[in-house]
Amino acid sequence: MLPELRRGRGLTQYDLAAELHAVSGNVSITREEVSRWERGKRIPGPYWRTWLGRVLGTSQQELEQAAAIARRTRRDH
Repeated sequence: MLPELRRGRGLTQYDLAAELHAVSGNVSITREEVSRWERGKRIPGPYWRTWLGRVLGTSQQELEQAAAIARRTRRDH
């Protein structure tokens, strides 16, 4: 879901990380972390889902559902 939303806004992983940094003020976000989220290596927590929703223009409910699916997928493998 994240790659599609990001690309739909014309953003690279670097761009998304930079926008998340700008809106959240949190310097810990990197392109590498965005990549981990997109590859399912990590699932963004509630803090980052809030900022992702703002930057990507999607609802918290949609992001929560995607996170739940990702958790189930990780657990089943």
